[in-house]
Amino acid sequence: MQGVGFRFLAAQRARSLGVVGWIRNEADGSVSAAFEGRRELVESMLDWCRRGPSGSHVRDVDVTWEQPTGAAGFQIRW
Repeated sequence: MQGVGFRFLAAQRARSLGVVGWIRNEADGSVSAAFEGRRELVESMLDWCRRGPSGSHVRDVDVTWEQPTGAAGFQIRW
């Protein structure tokens, strides 16, 4: 969902948890992200994404577990 600060607030949440990775808006209105960190922290981040910030409407969250890439920090991609 775009237009409710989803990326900005997700980045804040990820940084507060110590999760690294990235998030970006897609042309179709969806949001893609990659999270790296301790499993319980990544799962907390996924739980947040399922709810989203106030004003958002999250229809679905598709999760694919992959090997970490060694990301440093958390970025909002354009």
